[in-house]
Amino acid sequence: MRVGVIACDPRHPLLTATAALLTAAGHWVEFAAPDPADPADVYLLKARTPAALGLARRLEAAGAVVLNSVGATERCQDRALMAELAGEAGLPFAPSLSPNALRYPLVVKSRHSRKDDLVAKVQDPAGLAELRRQWPDEPVVHQKFAEGDGWDRKLWVVGRQVFGELRRSELAAGTGSESWTVPLELAELALWVGEVFGLDVYGVDVLETGGAPLIVDVNAFPGIRGQQGAPEAVVRLVQRQRPVSARESRWPPGLGGRRS
Repeated sequence: MRVGVIACDPRHPLLTATAALLTAAGHWVEFAAPDPADPADVYLLKARTPAALGLARRLEAAGAVVLNSVGATERCQDRALMAELAGEAGLPFAPSLSPNALRYPLVVKSRHSRKDDLVAKVQDPAGLAELRRQWPDEPVVHQKFAEGDGWDRKLWVVGRQVFGELRRSELAAGTGSESWTVPLELAELALWVGEVFGLDVYGVDVLETGGAPLIVDVNAFPGIRGQQGAPEAVVRLVQRQRPVSARESRWPPGLGGRRS
């Protein structure tokens, strides 16, 4: 099977470990820019830039399997649409506030999810005004602030395998993380998120508020750093995909006859 990787950083630990395992299993892994005229069987869509999504869309049209799909990836990029979709599905998602009906304290986030985007707790109108001065052109969403215990429940899912870690909230004092066994009810919640958004590899950020879970973000194909077994889970996910029979022999020049 030919497996392509679309990534801004092909040296990411998850991708390099996954590529090594796939190669050892007899698959051909391509990090070079894909050719939509001769697509691989499966692509891992780690990048989320407009160019990467446009390329992945052309690959899907050519018959390649893209994980996550372009549609699923885009559903996790617009936080306003994310909240709307989660609410319609009945997921316990942090409620959005209308700009005309803000209640303090509140959380302000970049509307478009990306690396190093805006996430800030705002105590009052003056704080909001200052934030707007610092980010004058940033489209934002406002969420009701939920009082938690200072720890984010970081859930990562590959296929139907759930990984987890406790991490100090970026809105709380202190830093650090702790290993953690994901409770069954949170694992089931994470899998539900995947069904709603159509995701295969994703992250879910959860707070515990008054003993109840509250989802505050969903991310397509996160880094999943330091989680033992994550690269193996990605390999199993790839191997479950079935290439179109007409393309099963499409190996790069010089590799004729080698197939998986």
